[in-house]
Amino acid sequence: MAYQLYRNTTLGNSLQESLDELIQITPQLALQVLLQFDKAINSALAQRVRNRVNFRGSLNTYRFCDNVWTFVLNDVEFREVTELIKVDKVKIVACDGKNTGSNTTE
Repeated sequence: MAYQLYRNTTLGNSLQESLDELIQITPQLALQVLLQFDKAINSALAQRVRNRVNFRGSLNTYRFCDNVWTFVLNDVEFREVTELIKVDKVKIVACDGKNTGSNTTE
């Protein structure tokens, strides 16, 4: 089963809005499209993204629940090779990227 974190991205929201506007498809078909999106985006990010970004900030809060880490950091600096970006606050949600073997059918 793929994580559904990316449904709240711009791409995920656009897909959901488009599915809502399509009156010819059933809610079950729309759900299947979203589940396929979840699998595809998780797979693409795991296999195709190779960029690395370093960051540093002050840890405000952290939480570990249901194998999901959530960190809230203040005064964060993100560094890539030539760029530096500073933000006041950032929330990072980290999930296990490996398949656990449970409920993974394709």
